[in-house]
Amino acid sequence: MADNKVLAVIPARGGSKRIPHKNIKDFLGKPLIAYSIENCLKSGICDEVIVSTDDPEIAAVAKEYGAKVPFMRAPELSNDFAGTGIVSLDAYRQMTKLGGSYDTVCTVYATAPLLTPEHLKAAYEQFKAAQADYLFACCEFPFPVQRGFYQDANGAPVAIMPECQMMRSQDLPRAFQDAGQFYFQKPQLLEAIHGAVLDGTTTKTNTDASKSAIRRMYEMPRYRVIDIDTPEDWEYALILAEAIKKLGKL
Repeated sequence: MADNKVLAVIPARGGSKRIPHKNIKDFLGKPLIAYSIENCLKSGICDEVIVSTDDPEIAAVAKEYGAKVPFMRAPELSNDFAGTGIVSLDAYRQMTKLGGSYDTVCTVYATAPLLTPEHLKAAYEQFKAAQADYLFACCEFPFPVQRGFYQDANGAPVAIMPECQMMRSQDLPRAFQDAGQFYFQKPQLLEAIHGAVLDGTTTKTNTDASKSAIRRMYEMPRYRVIDIDTPEDWEYALILAEAIKKLGKL
């Protein structure tokens, strides 16, 4: 293991409403969260793989697949408003109280079954090479966002960037979206952005703290990116996974 120690945090609260028990629902023969746990373990970059949850059933499944659950997440960090950054910082603090020492926090979503250990490893190498404070997974938009529209109060389409409507796609710069798969962060940046909120001294994150940070992004293939929030997302993820499985790449 490299000198830099990596703490992998998989947030998985039990209060999913649109897809009940989403994090441990069967996905092609395994609980959904099992894929994230196994990817972290197989990547070879993580010194500890923990699941942050408030749910005993999720905790039991996480342990079954090789993750540690050294603490149960507090109720105030398990509602619909607790962000991933706050939860990751709480996990980091909890683990340091237990004697751990880490240079990097890798937050991996429990809903990323199409991710691979190779993606995590490659992203971590990029994170280290850039001496970055923050790196996130991204993918390219399938259509030029510069030629997109929004809808006004009367229901009429309004161009977001009218000057780009007649431009060729190949003449526009590539645009990317957060893939919602994983994030690598330095603990110092987590503390700077979210520390005061976690301590209860303010209700707003420190957005200025990230302005001087070295930020990078790791591009994922679009066919491996799916944000599973609704039943329709779940069905689409299954279709993608089955197709990837047939290619022998799942």
